This record gives sequence, C-alpha cells and structure tokens, in this order.
Amino acid sequence: MNDFRYFCPTRIDMGMGNAKQLPELLQSLSIGKSILLVSDPGVVQAGLVEPIQARLQAAGYRVVLFTEVSPNPRDVECLKGAEYFWEHQAEAVIAIGGGSAMDTGKAIALIGRNGGTPTEYVEGKRRYENVAPIVCVPTTAGTGSEVTRSAVITEAGTHRKLTLKDAALRPALAVLDPELTFTMPKSVTAATGVDALVHAIEGYTCKVTNPISQALGARAMEIIVSALPEAYHDGCNEKARYQMLLGSLLAGLCFGSADVAAVHCLAEALGGLYDTPHGVANAVFLPFVLRFNAEENKALHAALARYMKFATTLDSDEKAVDLLINGIKAFTEKLHIPKLRDLPGVRREDFRKLAKLAMENGSTPSNVRTVTEEDYFLILEEAYNT
Repeated sequence: MNDFRYFCPTRIDMGMGNAKQLPELLQSLSIGKSILLVSDPGVVQAGLVEPIQARLQAAGYRVVLFTEVSPNPRDVECLKGAEYFWEHQAEAVIAIGGGSAMDTGKAIALIGRNGGTPTEYVEGKRRYENVAPIVCVPTTAGTGSEVTRSAVITEAGTHRKLTLKDAALRPALAVLDPELTFTMPKSVTAATGVDALVHAIEGYTCKVTNPISQALGARAMEIIVSALPEAYHDGCNEKARYQMLLGSLLAGLCFGSADVAAVHCLAEALGGLYDTPHGVANAVFLPFVLRFNAEENKALHAALARYMKFATTLDSDEKAVDLLINGIKAFTEKLHIPKLRDLPGVRREDFRKLAKLAMENGSTPSNVRTVTEEDYFLILEEAYNT
C-alpha cells in the first residue's frame, strides 16, 4: 500500500453559457480590479474574447489584453507578457483559450510578480511564491490546464520543453462553458480530444498515480472515447461538447496530482523541435508507447481496454491489450490524425536528438515501465515506419 496526496483548490464552475457569468463568479475571489486577459489570436478572431472582456469592463474591471501566444508557447512570450503585467499594474490573470493561453497565463502570473525566467524556476533557482491569482476559461476540450499545477513552456533557444510545476500555479477559478468550444475546427477538436485521452491514460498508469487519479482517469477515458467522435463530426452537438469538456476536466484532475509519462515526453520533444500541435504529437506516439509499456504490465493495460470499451471482461488480458492497441489506432485514424512521417518538418536524422530531448523530460521517470534513450529512439523508428 502506498501513501498519497491529492490536492486541488480550484473552484470549478461548469455549465452551458456560464462564461457570461464570469464577473459574478469573480466576486467570490479577492483578485482586485485590474486584470490582464491572456488569449491567442485565433481565439480572439473566433469572437470568444470580446464579449467576456466587455462584460468584465461593464462590471468595473480594468482589462488589458495580451495575445502574443504561440501554439507551443515560448519563454520569450511569457517574459513579454510578464512585462505587460508589470507595466499595466495588473493584479490578476484571466486566461481564455486552449492549453497554450492557459500555460502562458500561469507563467505570466508567476513571473509578472516575481521576475526571472521560466528556466530559473524549473532549475530551482527561484521559488514559486507570490503568484498572482489565475482564472482559466478553456475554449478547447483537451489540456485540462484549468485545474493543474503545471505550465509547459518552450525554451526558444534550445527547443527544450520546460515544465513549470508547483501547487502555487493552480488556478483559483476554472469556468467551463461548452458553448466556447463550438467554434473549434475539426482538426483541433480531434487533436485536443486525444490529448485529454492521453492525460487520462498516463495519469492512470504512471508510477506516481494514486487511487483518486485512477478513479478520475477511468471515467475520463470512458467519456472521451464515446464523445469525441460525435463532437468531431458535429461541432454543435451540445451533449458531445459538454461531455468532452467534462472528460478533459476529469483527465486534468487525473494527471494534475499524478504525472504524465513517455507519450508526453516524446510529444513535447516533437513539439519543441518542429512546433507540432501537442495533441497531434500525443496521438502519433500513443499506440506505440502503449505497446512498449504493456509488455511489462498486461493486466494494467487490459484494464484500460475495458474502460474504453475496446475489450470486455470475457477477453483475456493478452487479447485485451491487442484490442487496446488496435482500437487506439483505429480511433485516431477515424479522427484523421496524420502519421509521424507525414508531419511537417519531421526528419529521421533528428531522431537521436528527439530521443535525447524526451529522455531529459522530467516526466520520463514517471513512465510505468523504465524507458531509456534507446527505447525512445526505437519507438520513434517504429512510429515512423508503421
């Protein structure tokens, strides 16, 4: 029996259309009246930010908008946002968007108050303290960043993915409104949805999991595999969009007090080097890492197959593992996730570098099976050749 801790101080408000109630929801928080609104150009262009900004201003908040956010956010963008936070004397950060906006918002809330760089916090040279209040309003169903203690930032000079990780980065409030996900393109729906699925799988299986994370992960897997195809084919399906945002939330709560593992380590290496969308990178590697891990623990991975309805209790563990891997492959193919070899910029000559970057990822030790740099290289080769 293992001791464990589970901690999530974030207030969660979920409901159709409840982003309209953000000013009222903020009243329960002592966040001041000066807000830095963090989003990205795509979310702004989709018309999701202006109504929220207008309601906040009408409620008496002074709002400044920062939108220099990349799909794989850079440390230089976070530093610029932190300067913006300081210059405008902001007291809190509200992030509206997907994982990129929310992770950038967390970094700004940290650095805007304390100075430094993301690298200095990751390397332990600065303390996570005095973080400005963070409010997250997700517009995708995938990252779960609205309830996690983490923010993944790319170090522009080295292409390394840095994971800021501390309880102080947990948002004070998460406002989940499925209506904000209706405008997601099909490709983004697919990629972010698979990202959420990987969060649930890795949070459930990793070495530092716990019973609460596993319960949340099991339910998240069941929901996502059922709802994602419906949300993909009909973006205005209210039930499917609600279920996907719920599945993403549960997956975030799953890994947020556990960890991710080898799939994410490879995906973050790929995203750091080529700017590959994070969910796509996760989907590309998922079946191959599952096969690698299942060789050492069939019973654990057979359970995953049953949660996702790829197998039943009548199937042997060995058969269930095969059904899991084949089921995941078919699932991502129906979502039109590209193969590794078809992704822009990917070169086999870079595989040694990618394997090294994956090995250096802080989540590598959490993988349920011990993984080496050579293992990462062989998984890259298999994914490329299959």
